Amino acid sequence: MKSFPWWGLWAGLLLGAHSASAHDADILYTQVRRTPDARASQVRQVLTMTAATLGRLAPAGLDADSDGALSQAELDARPDVLSSGVWDVLPLTAGGAPCARTAQAARARATFVELTATFTCPEGRLRQRYGVLSVLPSGYRVILGSVGEGGAPGALFAEAGQPSLDIPDPGEVSSSAIGGFLGWVGLGMRHIVEGVDHLVFLLAVLLVGGGFKRVLLLVTSFTVAHSLTLGATALGWVVLDGERARWVEAAIALSIIYVAVENLVLREHRHRALVTFLFGLVHGFGFASVLAGYGLGDSVVKGLLGFNLGVELGQALVVAVLLPPLRMLQRRPRAHLGTVRVLSVGILAAGGYWMVQRALG
Repeated sequence: MKSFPWWGLWAGLLLGAHSASAHDADILYTQVRRTPDARASQVRQVLTMTAATLGRLAPAGLDADSDGALSQAELDARPDVLSSGVWDVLPLTAGGAPCARTAQAARARATFVELTATFTCPEGRLRQRYGVLSVLPSGYRVILGSVGEGGAPGALFAEAGQPSLDIPDPGEVSSSAIGGFLGWVGLGMRHIVEGVDHLVFLLAVLLVGGGFKRVLLLVTSFTVAHSLTLGATALGWVVLDGERARWVEAAIALSIIYVAVENLVLREHRHRALVTFLFGLVHGFGFASVLAGYGLGDSVVKGLLGFNLGVELGQALVVAVLLPPLRMLQRRPRAHLGTVRVLSVGILAAGGYWMVQRALG
């Protein structure tokens, strides 16, 4: 009897420990409206984020019952915490002079928190520094979606290395459309490349080999499936609250376990395209957690198209990297069989780790 590939098991456990969740909420979305033709104009800003992100920015007593969610009553009870944790570190200026915040409010939505503030600003170009990025983990971005009534640029992105943005006037937004769309594409690519569980699933699917047509069929089935659920969720047709999102994460881990077990016990994989499609629907909900629940408003279509394109480009890049060595292994059946066995054990261990951690919350 051949020895059990323990090193594959340990590798899988280390992989699981490295990344328990690949879909952390790492964007804040904002919209700005300025009343034109006024010497001391009024500016209204809407900022949306998940409750977990707001908890990072304003942790001091905001979640009174410590249940991980924020109710309307909790938001209403601590406006001072929202002021100091959010708005005080989002200074807005016009023409180099500071704007004065005159009002603020907070609303608990189904899947996100919506913060609004009103400012009185002098004449001049609006500019905002997103100091919140220095508090949040690296990788977070603030996305400026639209400015002015009916204005919808592709989006402008601020990150820790560049935390300030000049806010364009409504008549200038068209020039940012291409760059903003590419920003969404880059966000999608980053989430597939950094999405360890998606990459592990793809590796498990491709491990058993096959010709180019078979690989193309598998990748296409996965792409079509996750595009369907990503679109449905981002457009609000399916709502993922915190509890449902947690079980989606657990289901993604289950998909990894299932494919790894198939690799170990089956000699033929005639239904793998169907399996890949069905689990691709689940993975699409995982991708959607990046876009759903942020109140993207009039940027949702551009954001969805750009983000999904980025996911597909990132996925194609990963497949292009994985396919040549896997094809080389297939020419050596014994080496290929051993590699499939060892890696599948590691993948099974990682999936099991993620499954337990996500199911227990």
